[in-house]
Amino acid sequence: MSLATRVLLGLALGLAGGIAISNSSSELLAGLPTLVEPIGTLWVNAIRMSVIPLLMALLITSIAGEHDSGLVATLGTKAVGLFVLMTAAVCLYTAAMAPPLLVLFELDPGIAESLRATAGSTSSTVDIPGFSDWLSGLIPANAFKAAADGSILQLIVFTVLFAIALGRVEEAKRNALLNFFTAIKEAMYVLIGWIMAAAPFGVFALMLPLATKMGTSAAGAFGYFILIACSLITLAMILLYPLAVWVGRVRLVDFARACAPAQVIGFSTRSSLASLPAMISAAENLRLSPRISGLLLPIAVSVFKFASPIGRSCGAYFIAKLYGIELGPTDILIIAGALGVMSFYSPGIPSGGLLVMTPLFVSLNLPVEGIGILIALDLVVDMFITPTNVAANLTVATLLTRGDRGG
Repeated sequence: MSLATRVLLGLALGLAGGIAISNSSSELLAGLPTLVEPIGTLWVNAIRMSVIPLLMALLITSIAGEHDSGLVATLGTKAVGLFVLMTAAVCLYTAAMAPPLLVLFELDPGIAESLRATAGSTSSTVDIPGFSDWLSGLIPANAFKAAADGSILQLIVFTVLFAIALGRVEEAKRNALLNFFTAIKEAMYVLIGWIMAAAPFGVFALMLPLATKMGTSAAGAFGYFILIACSLITLAMILLYPLAVWVGRVRLVDFARACAPAQVIGFSTRSSLASLPAMISAAENLRLSPRISGLLLPIAVSVFKFASPIGRSCGAYFIAKLYGIELGPTDILIIAGALGVMSFYSPGIPSGGLLVMTPLFVSLNLPVEGIGILIALDLVVDMFITPTNVAANLTVATLLTRGDRGG
């Protein structure tokens, strides 16, 4: 049985078991999720433990070890161009599809009144970094603190600059450090192999408590919003596959099989960063050029959030519907475009992608309290966003390596 099949089996058993427990009156079964939950936490911590050393080793060996000094600049230009193009496409897609679908739902006034009451507890005083603050914080004052705090984008900036500088030092000294980081990379691959072998158990342990808490209850306005947002995200993910196949020149079955383990991890952890080790393995299985995918994937995980504008734009349109606010075509496009730009610099705090929407809500006279409702629903939507981001990252890697396969 393949790893993807075993991971999917763990996911299915966790979901089915959690729903069964939520519908059971057995006190013995009710305590099972509490016993299982620490296993999932340990597995996620193991993934997170491996990410930073793997990320640094990949970037340094890819950049400093690259004899073609123009590769980094060329790859960066192409990658940014693809990021922007694909984000723009998905923003237009959401602007065209989401509002007409959300209009179809007839909202019960009683439900709307109830939701407004619960939204009152939302705080709109969160200190949200603006673009200038985000930009000025890109270069860390202390690289070790950035690593300890898990500030991945700052760490990547430092690592890239360090690797470029390392490429300019004397060859013997450069090779000594490259050998050191190559050894780290290979050791991390061994460790990741062990972590991935435990993936079916980790995914099961994550999904069982979650499914127990959620049960089968999802109806009314919330249920409809989740259905529309997740459907549009899933459709966008499906559209990535022919792009990878036709333009990236890989077989559909190979691409789908390679993506699946990383997508399941993303679904259960809601973290593209946690999926990075599995994405590196997927790139190897697809025979993508290591010198390109090893540099591209860590950067893509940090800045390219392909599906985020879909979920966030759907959320903004839903809140407008909920509060009876009419959005014109210009408003719809402003929301889509602004959230596309904001997706590149979400702060590293829970539901950060939602919190950066606050200035946009204020400018369009949408109730900021509605963001509290979206945060409550973000758990489910984010489960679909992350696997789609994984597929988008691997699609970009496939496109950029099509002329350098297996190198």
